[in-house]
Amino acid sequence: MRTVGVEEELLLVDPETGEPQALSAAVLARAAQDGPDQDVFEKELHNQMLEFATHPQSGMDELRAEIVRCRKEAARLAGDSGCAVASLATSPLAVSPSVGIGRRYQWMADQYGIATREQLVMGCHVHVSVESDEEAVAVVDRMQPWLTVLAAMSANSPFWQGKDTGYSSYRSRVWQRWPSAGPTEPFRSAERYHRRVADMVATGVILDEGMIYFDARLSRNYPTVEIRVSDVCLHADTAVLLATLARGLVETAAREWRAGREPVTHSVSLLRLAAWRAARSGLSEELLHPATMHRMPAETVVRALLEHVEDALADSGDLDRARESCAELQRHGNGARVQRELLERTGSLRGVVTECVRLTQA
Repeated sequence: MRTVGVEEELLLVDPETGEPQALSAAVLARAAQDGPDQDVFEKELHNQMLEFATHPQSGMDELRAEIVRCRKEAARLAGDSGCAVASLATSPLAVSPSVGIGRRYQWMADQYGIATREQLVMGCHVHVSVESDEEAVAVVDRMQPWLTVLAAMSANSPFWQGKDTGYSSYRSRVWQRWPSAGPTEPFRSAERYHRRVADMVATGVILDEGMIYFDARLSRNYPTVEIRVSDVCLHADTAVLLATLARGLVETAAREWRAGREPVTHSVSLLRLAAWRAARSGLSEELLHPATMHRMPAETVVRALLEHVEDALADSGDLDRARESCAELQRHGNGARVQRELLERTGSLRGVVTECVRLTQA
């Protein structure tokens, strides 16, 4: 059974006004006081962010329990520091982000200017274990077209600087400002992958391998493929669904590779269009079908994803749960839909943030 781990980035906000708060240093200092058990929490690019990473898990029940525990613990630490946490991929309210201290973050601010200063976005990264770099590259090549479906399902960032953007995932559009971000063409081998990464670092445009922001990449720290297309999800159950489908995609791709099946080779240009469509529509309109790149209803494309990974999910015992979770997500909507419904109900973006603080721990 492949193990799965999840990294989530949370927004620190004022519990009363909903405005982002630059208190990550205080929250991390509070975590350090509690001892080494709190080493799951890390600083991020901006002081208004807090990241945690789960331990690798084989079972999705265990993964869900850890995500919920980490969210609740983050909320406790934030509360002790005078703020709250919200699983929002962008701040609905206007904000002037502050870049964290440290040589790496200051290099990014100097190199990329306003793109760094405005990059207050929160994502969800899923790590799935692999047996080798060769398997990892084969997996990245074969699952690339399907990643836009995960992006649509996770979409949770309709608001930016106090306005409705018209997008379901505006975070993904902001993220594309990084020069190394986005989909990739097939690499075909681990040697070619690592050569491409080395060539990119050698340009000096990026600082090091950690700034390879491909939609899916080989982790430099763990024997995993890291999938990086998703917004941080409003509900923990959606994050678990993404992890379930991500493991299914990795296992399906690995089986295709072992069977000698070639990857579907859409151009990067088409993959970028599919990513834009997912960011714009989420689950509310049409998506581009990963196999054909033709427009189809989002429900049809999600069903196609489930069918694509069906055997892998059945073998891991996750198929029924994944089907139920997908149906639930389509009934009640992703985070973008929930946020817009909250705005309609509460009449204010502050009300949206306040309710999302509660939903983060639900």
